[in-house]
Amino acid sequence: MHEQRDTAPHIFQINRSAGGVPKLPVMQALVNSDGLEGDKQRNRRFHGGPTRALCLFSLEMILELQAAGHPVHPGSMGENVTLSGVDLAALQPGDTLALGDEVVVEITSYAHPCQNIAGSFADGDITRVSQKLHPGTSRLYARVLQEGTLRAGLPVRVLGHAAGNRLVE
Repeated sequence: MHEQRDTAPHIFQINRSAGGVPKLPVMQALVNSDGLEGDKQRNRRFHGGPTRALCLFSLEMILELQAAGHPVHPGSMGENVTLSGVDLAALQPGDTLALGDEVVVEITSYAHPCQNIAGSFADGDITRVSQKLHPGTSRLYARVLQEGTLRAGLPVRVLGHAAGNRLVE
């Protein structure tokens, strides 16, 4: 008998750090307009703040990168929320998501790859997750519209899609 994998969209892992990457898994965390409680960013000029309160990435993209030989793992790309079963490539700035029953976020931009995540790539080529060069591979930044608690396993739902053109980093 084959074990069936849960493909319903859900939070795979919550990640935070005292600054920089990798971000490490936590069981649960409160989320407010500034992001994940207890999470710090090394350079607030480019990371964090209300329009970049959370960074989202997909488990499926991580597995694809691993299959290509890259040493990436959940949290190593600096994402706060690793999602599973969510097609990040179909999302764009302005789209809204429910993360569990409490937290609601709005996608604000594509996360521009920086040298801090170079260790996630066998060749150090961070452009592998550039929205400009490889559309649909980017991490996403989000603002928090409704605060609450996140934990692994909670369902994820797309609440609405933005009208208009896709924005690029």
